[in-house]
Amino acid sequence: MNFKDNKAIYLQIAERICDEILLGTYKEDERIPSVREYASMVEVNFNTVMRSFEHLQSSDIVYNKRGIGYFVANGAKAKILSIRKNDFLQNEINDFFKQVQMLDIPMEKIVEMYNQYVKQQKNKQI
Repeated sequence: MNFKDNKAIYLQIAERICDEILLGTYKEDERIPSVREYASMVEVNFNTVMRSFEHLQSSDIVYNKRGIGYFVANGAKAKILSIRKNDFLQNEINDFFKQVQMLDIPMEKIVEMYNQYVKQQKNKQI
């Protein structure tokens, strides 16, 4: 896994696990790979992945069955979507709008491009 310098590795791993939950790789009440398995998959230290799992557990996205492993919590997908939507709307959208305004891009062009993007994504799923 390639990591970015601007965010802690354990948070990037937690985001990847959330992505995998959103994509259906791991479903609710389904076991996820062990800490050691996941550390091997992303080629990082066991302790870093343990910190990621603990972070996700504190956010009620995964839970631990002692001696068995970590599982995706009920409602995890909805919780991830809610967290990400709030983060996007509170932190990222202002930068996006700032760029749109500075570059004098008409909102109609943004809407057109967004609709084209959605159409392309739907065609990929078919």
